[in-house]
Amino acid sequence: MGGGTPSLFSAKSLAMLLRQIRQRMELAGDIEITLEANPGTLEHDPFEAYLEAGINRLSLGIQSFDDRQLKTLGRIHDSSAAENAIQAAQSAGFENINLDLMYGLPEQTTQMALNDCLRALSYSTTHLSCYQLTLEPNTYFYRYPPRLPDHDRQSEIQIALQNTLHQHGYQQYEVSAYARHARECKHNLNYWQFGDYLGIGAGAHSKLTGADGVVRSWKQKHPATYLAHIANNTPYKTETPVPQKELLFEAMMNALRLKDGIKLTTLQQRTGLPGNVAMDALQQVINQQWVEITDDSIRCTETGYLFIDEILQTLLPESPKSPESPES
Repeated sequence: MGGGTPSLFSAKSLAMLLRQIRQRMELAGDIEITLEANPGTLEHDPFEAYLEAGINRLSLGIQSFDDRQLKTLGRIHDSSAAENAIQAAQSAGFENINLDLMYGLPEQTTQMALNDCLRALSYSTTHLSCYQLTLEPNTYFYRYPPRLPDHDRQSEIQIALQNTLHQHGYQQYEVSAYARHARECKHNLNYWQFGDYLGIGAGAHSKLTGADGVVRSWKQKHPATYLAHIANNTPYKTETPVPQKELLFEAMMNALRLKDGIKLTTLQQRTGLPGNVAMDALQQVINQQWVEITDDSIRCTETGYLFIDEILQTLLPESPKSPESPES
């Protein structure tokens, strides 16, 4: 559960929601139910109550343990609140916890980023996500860009984080995601491998496959508008079929972010495209050794991992030209 801050919901409300879902569909016995939460918003109930409600995985938006950076980012919590939240979750019995960290923050040095990483590692959680700060449109930082580390420093930070996490037993399975003890996020793996997903609630997005193909949909964003449409029995979501010529690009856009890529059989099942379509479309970047086919899986090579955007350009419908190799 995420998008917004679902931890503002009480544990009682979440338990009711999960109960209603179970009454309407059969859920897997090993289902992973994640609650996204930000330190400072867990005000309704102790973590034990969320665990009892059926939540079995937490994703905590820590971002940084540096109070100055947290203030710059406009977060409502400080490092003390972040650490208290982690400790409280572990004491309550949560065994599967992700910590979100950000790097490439304003005027951040490599050592500052490593300090955040090491603080997170001290809690030995099952999962860590390390995202590079991006300047999104319609945000304060987009209007007033801060002084961010340059490209070389960003790369240096990323490599330092990768090495440190590997040394502590975390396996990188996606550009920004690291897991221990085979605790990769099931939701994210399904999403990145072009699996179907159903979004419930205002602003929720879905991607579902039916007899007529793959359809993406999104619901009214504002809760009041969403509820008004439901009350009046008027359309509350927009649906858009994914054209066949865009299926391969849509599927590979996220699959190539995964270290293990995607199996050709899975790709064929989820797009309906013959296996040779991907092979033919990617032949040039395969020849450039940016992409490889191994054990029935298609994935980026270590070099190709650095050129995902360029690889995806070759998959765009009616792409006018292919990328140049880094040597040219």
